[in-house]
Amino acid sequence: MDGVDALLNASMILTGMGPVSPMPSDGAKVFASAYAVFSGVAFLTTFSILIAPILHRILHRLHLNERGG
Repeated sequence: MDGVDALLNASMILTGMGPVSPMPSDGAKVFASAYAVFSGVAFLTTFSILIAPILHRILHRLHLNERGG
């Protein structure tokens, strides 16, 4: 397996997108790899921004915040 195919397979496995259909060119493979990694990072970032205030409120309700003194 050459480097571009290995990159494509690794990025699809890393992001959990599953098997890849055959792609005609190396440019398409590199684009699909970059898009998969970007989508995974964008999803995790969005999820963390949305869940952080909720988790913060839960921690305050449970009095698990750090107490000074």
